[in-house]
Amino acid sequence: MRYRITFAAGLAVGYVLGAKAGRARYEQLVRTARKVADSPVVQEVAGLVGAQVSNAGRTVYDKAVDTLPITSLRDFLARPTEDERDLVEWERHMAEGRPSSANGSPESPQGS
Repeated sequence: MRYRITFAAGLAVGYVLGAKAGRARYEQLVRTARKVADSPVVQEVAGLVGAQVSNAGRTVYDKAVDTLPITSLRDFLARPTEDERDLVEWERHMAEGRPSSANGSPESPQGS
């Protein structure tokens, strides 16, 4: 029982002292962080980094748009699949009187 009381008293004293020291240390860290964030050098570097990120994002977007020229979801869904493209190509060749497709596949679009 004596150890429990000693432990509880030590815990209470440590909590009170830690809370006082902790709050002071926290305020010191906040002041230092604000000073650093408000520094002109840090502001300039943050502006440069932001501009570079913006330019990099725009470059990635432009490359993606060039690779996937889709203007809307409707355009994307209207795109034919590989099988549908083969079928359209096969039908075009059949209409022109050529029984095989350009890639040399057999006469039927299903490959039979």
